[in-house]
Amino acid sequence: MDALPVIDIAPLASGSAAERADVARAIGAACRTHGFFYIVGHGVDEALAARLETLARAFFALDLPTKLRWRMALGGRAWRGYFPPGGELTSGRPDWKEGLYFGSELGAADPRVQAGLPVHGPNLMPGGSDLPQLAGFTETVLAYIDALTTLGHRLMEGVALSLDLPADYFHARCTADPLILFRIFNYPTRPAPAGTDAAWGVGEHSDYGLLTILRQDDVGGLAVKTSDGWIAAPPLPASFVCNIGDMLDRMTGGLYRSTPHRVALNTSGRDRLSFPFFFDPAFGARVRPIEGLPAAPDDSAARWDRANVHAFDGTYGDYLLGKVGKVFPELRRAVL
Repeated sequence: MDALPVIDIAPLASGSAAERADVARAIGAACRTHGFFYIVGHGVDEALAARLETLARAFFALDLPTKLRWRMALGGRAWRGYFPPGGELTSGRPDWKEGLYFGSELGAADPRVQAGLPVHGPNLMPGGSDLPQLAGFTETVLAYIDALTTLGHRLMEGVALSLDLPADYFHARCTADPLILFRIFNYPTRPAPAGTDAAWGVGEHSDYGLLTILRQDDVGGLAVKTSDGWIAAPPLPASFVCNIGDMLDRMTGGLYRSTPHRVALNTSGRDRLSFPFFFDPAFGARVRPIEGLPAAPDDSAARWDRANVHAFDGTYGDYLLGKVGKVFPELRRAVL
């Protein structure tokens, strides 16, 4: 197969039991083959997504000193804000992209914020009276996070049904209060400066949690690793690209694999935007294999990072912090 499947998930929201089962079977087949698939019929307002893209382009068009007013170092333990091109690492090498990190909006009175729980807290939202081009940025980002959170719950119901589990299996065990992480990335079309050890927009990696829901602009650059080699995942109108992460790999005993993927350096002549949304277990959820599935083999020799995800024993927060500390090592030393 040289193309990812496209699944109309509308029946998950309003279809009959038989229609929902058909969608679940399609999701299961995609998760077993590539771990990646497109979705349409998702119900997310295209006008909201278009507004988010317009505001993101306006933000990344600002000069660097202005963007650094929302730098990640100011987000503290909440791990939110802006990083400049080359500021994020994959496998120890800088990616040639810049980005904004967001998550569920939590105020100072939230018990998790009071307790200093990492990756929980308020967002650093660009804007201000001197930047009228960013008017509505906060409202748009939060509306998008709400819409994608609803979509994430619906998709995880489909994943549960694909495994012959109750639709609320994941909700009952680890996603009633999911950890939501949302990124907006800009891949500059200009080359990385001489001496910068950046070979990719994003190097080969797998995602950490349960499910990633990605919106792309029309530039493209995403590629997925398969048993037959790398295949492109070009942008399709009004779609999202979905892929499973390491924790779903662990929970399913390797039946559903967290597939490596990467993003090429952008040579299109236009900056490229992408909007990855991570729908993950609650920070304190202990991730365990699903009852009744075969025990997972040690597949570390075949994984991109040579790690045995099935040997992990702990909470999702433990796993996440071990990963993000390698992505932003300087920030980790400063705030964790």
